[in-house]
Amino acid sequence: MDGENEKIRHLRFFGIPKILPYLKPYTGAMIVMVLFAFGGSLIDTIFPKFQEYAINHYIADETLDTIVPFVILYVVLLVVQVTLNFTASYLGTKMEMIVGRDLKKRAFDHLQTLSFSYFNRNSVGYVHARVMSDTGRIGSLISWYLLDCIWNGAYMIGALFMMFRTNWKLTLVVLAVIPVVTAVVGFMQKRLTGANRRIRELNSRITGSFNEGITGARTVKTLAAEGLLEEEFRGETGEMKRVSVMESRYRGALWTSLTVASYIALALVLKLGGDLTREQIMTVGTLSLFMSYSQGIMHPIRWIVNSISQLIMVQVNIERLTGLLETESDVSDSPEVIEKYGDMFHPKRENWEELKGDIEFDDVTFHYPDGEETILEHFDLKVPHGTNVAIVGETGAGKSTLVNLVCRFFEPTEGRLLIDGRDARERSQLWLHSNIGYVLQTPHLFSGTIRDNLRYGSPDATDEEIMEALRVVSADGIVEKSEKGLDTEVGEGGDLLSTGEKQLLSFARAILCNPKILVLDEATSSIDTFTEQLIQNAIGKVIEGRTSFMIAHRLSTVRNADVILVVKDGRIIESGTHGELLKQKGYYYNLYTRQYEAEATEAAFQTLSEV
Repeated sequence: MDGENEKIRHLRFFGIPKILPYLKPYTGAMIVMVLFAFGGSLIDTIFPKFQEYAINHYIADETLDTIVPFVILYVVLLVVQVTLNFTASYLGTKMEMIVGRDLKKRAFDHLQTLSFSYFNRNSVGYVHARVMSDTGRIGSLISWYLLDCIWNGAYMIGALFMMFRTNWKLTLVVLAVIPVVTAVVGFMQKRLTGANRRIRELNSRITGSFNEGITGARTVKTLAAEGLLEEEFRGETGEMKRVSVMESRYRGALWTSLTVASYIALALVLKLGGDLTREQIMTVGTLSLFMSYSQGIMHPIRWIVNSISQLIMVQVNIERLTGLLETESDVSDSPEVIEKYGDMFHPKRENWEELKGDIEFDDVTFHYPDGEETILEHFDLKVPHGTNVAIVGETGAGKSTLVNLVCRFFEPTEGRLLIDGRDARERSQLWLHSNIGYVLQTPHLFSGTIRDNLRYGSPDATDEEIMEALRVVSADGIVEKSEKGLDTEVGEGGDLLSTGEKQLLSFARAILCNPKILVLDEATSSIDTFTEQLIQNAIGKVIEGRTSFMIAHRLSTVRNADVILVVKDGRIIESGTHGELLKQKGYYYNLYTRQYEAEATEAAFQTLSEV
């Protein structure tokens, strides 16, 4: 946070041009908004002239001979000003909403194109703030900052022009107060900016603590840590209160200073203007005119000083959002591929070839984009269509690397990955991903119904097709025992279901799209024995005729695999069938033996407990 604050202090306005290309579609609306705001502000500078004329003519001369055209003209200008201001405000609000919405959509869409490495480097909170908070601030900047800038600028120029045109000496007296006002406002605004920065920081921490208290409610209760959590939360909210009170004091002092300055300017105008009026050099109406302008120009001055600090703060939002939008994915399709196959949002499915499932690693060397350690080096492997490949190793050994390359979540650093004999980069990511079924170790369901979740990979699937997929993985019982059937709500993240039920549904979702490549990433490691047996039975059915990759921790689940790859420290150290690897009596043999003994011991204890 300190580094970010330092960045804020030294930022200049170089971030503004970066956001301009994203505002091009709104150029027409912005021009209209600016013109209306400019016109409304200029009319506002004319109204004191009506006041001057009314005092000098109707009061001083005691006549009403031109009162009708005076009132008509005043009302017409008032109606025009209200119309201009209302339209400008309406366009400003509309611009804020539209710009914020479109920037959110652009950021969200761009996130869908980024590879896994981006999400490995950036936390969910960081990405969420870019999409939600930063876009909102930029939308406000583009609409209301621009609107206020035009209004205040036009009013100040118009008011000073009128004042100089009427009496330039008295105008210079009023202007002499401005440097003092600017210095006071700048001094107070600097402290306000620091206090606001601290408030935002504390607000983020409080939000984080609140979120942790809710999502980690079970852990908190099992650890009996409610008191500790409450104490930390009370400390953070107490600091928030202290800083907020301090910020309110600064803001009160700022407004008081401005009020005093405006009264000083008013007093000078009254004193000097009053002398001129007594000497009949200036009329009472003109003195009233100066009093109105001397009070009116204080608001633009305060806004200018305040807006500079706000603009500097928004630079951070602009830099962070444009940084996201300008981030290039580590995995991307070439223009030629996009031209033929389409992109993620506009696929040209008519040009998609059928995928068979032959996969080949051709002299592949790989290290992660955010790391330097080589994971694979000159690696070769052929996986014919229909082969069942198991990848085993201890936790953290790097078992997911091969699968990530097959799915094009990452690209080989060197060498090629061939799909059906062609470099995977010669066809689109969406083409490949549409032919892959992926079951994660930790299943994730989206908020909605069971039907909604299973249709994520197959939007056009019928209820009959959904039920058939559920039956294949023995998950049809989840639907049958519920009164609402497929319309059963699963809750946020699937929290209304057990882990086993979520895993069965995610398995059904994966096979519903009839994938040619099936990936099971430790799909049975976090579920009960009964559900594991159901999934194992289903696996035997669904992998027939498909190329499959099974990342497994329990070696007993991979004995029938066509080839087993043994991974250690990010490298494949052994490969072969279950029988071949046991005969080698190497690393796999030791792993299998230890696990077999542990499972046998566990089974013996369970038998004794039942007795």
